[in-house]
Amino acid sequence: MGDTSVPRHSFPNEFTWGVATASFQIEGATRADGRGPSIWDTFTGTPGKIANGENADVTADHYHRYPEDIALMRDLGVDAYRFSFAWPRIQASGSGPANPAGLDFYDRLVDGLCEAGIAPVATLYHWDLPQPLEDAGGWLSRDTAERFADYAAILGERFADRITMWIPINEPMVTTVYGYAIGEYAPGRTLLLDAIPTAHHQNLAHGLGVRALRAAGAGSVGTANNHGPVWPVTGNDADRAAARHLDVLLNRLYADPVLLGRYPEELATHLPEGYAEDLPVIAEPIDFYGVNYYEPQAVAAPGEGNPLPFELRQVEGYRRTTNDSPVVPGAFRELLTGMLRDYGDALPPIHITENGCACADEVGQDGTVHDPDRVDFLDQHLDAVRSAMAEGVDVRGYFVWSLLDNFEWSKGYAPRFGLVHVDYDTLRRTPKDSYHWYRKLIDG
Repeated sequence: MGDTSVPRHSFPNEFTWGVATASFQIEGATRADGRGPSIWDTFTGTPGKIANGENADVTADHYHRYPEDIALMRDLGVDAYRFSFAWPRIQASGSGPANPAGLDFYDRLVDGLCEAGIAPVATLYHWDLPQPLEDAGGWLSRDTAERFADYAAILGERFADRITMWIPINEPMVTTVYGYAIGEYAPGRTLLLDAIPTAHHQNLAHGLGVRALRAAGAGSVGTANNHGPVWPVTGNDADRAAARHLDVLLNRLYADPVLLGRYPEELATHLPEGYAEDLPVIAEPIDFYGVNYYEPQAVAAPGEGNPLPFELRQVEGYRRTTNDSPVVPGAFRELLTGMLRDYGDALPPIHITENGCACADEVGQDGTVHDPDRVDFLDQHLDAVRSAMAEGVDVRGYFVWSLLDNFEWSKGYAPRFGLVHVDYDTLRRTPKDSYHWYRKLIDG
């Protein structure tokens, strides 16, 4: 296990060190305590949608083993834990009164974190939309944003006294692109550019959620968007125009309305009627901007017959993770400094709300898990964060994705992102070398 090239003292004393997870990926207990079905329960139950026909009925069983997982975080020494509420566990149908048993589970989790000296950082929505809301139109329907505001108010009222950092919507880009445009994720729609209204309705839900949380007395409220640089494969005008189109769809469709109160002009014809009236709500001031970073994208002008204004290409010349992502820490620095350049004073302090990689992790005969590629990944990406901070980017915290190996959506259990290895047969937790490396970094 190597030493870090980014010692603790190179970050401010008040810098937040954390780990992150998502409810559907780790909780299991999908039929417990009155929890209703989500779009991901439906999707995983559809033949051919998930690798090896796997599902999240048990996954890491965090629902029952959360005290053990809190103990792991306490030993790790993190300041904060970013988790997500399961909307169907709070409101089985996506509307109406809260489910007391669901609220009680999160009471136990939040109280356990507070007792361990770990700050709870709550995400309200990490893709597990209650199935009845999808049946009524899902994120294509403006009403879903209104239902989300009601849900946010329930959680704010119950937990604002203990949770001081809130994220209404996680990665709306993924829901729009993977869920509604190309169908790789739940709910499995293939609308291509006609999926763009789902982005607007999630942005609106974000703004309504910010207002509902603040009205309930919540503290710091922000966001968590997946971002990455978009690189044209050549410098010619056609490839550069294609890169602009993809950058708008992956990055600016979410950041511009939240931070600047407007959408990129290229999108006007794809947004729902009357969208401009919602912009003041979407642009409700936030206390921090969450950045989830994994990789850059390469793009070229579309070939003949392509219905999209761009064509994805592979980023060449870099090693790849077992999830087939190129490892490009320099692109992380480019992203952060580019956001400061593009948004200036409109950009609030940043938290890196997700950053991590999948590796081929196995428990050795000696009972340990060696993951040098992850240690190297985290070290280099933290160095990129430090470099961006030296160039004036105000970064206040860093959350590793993920605490635990988990259900990785349509790819099932093959990709392992955790600092802690999970044996899915026995549910035994084994801290990896990266866990010990991160603890050493945090300890200073």
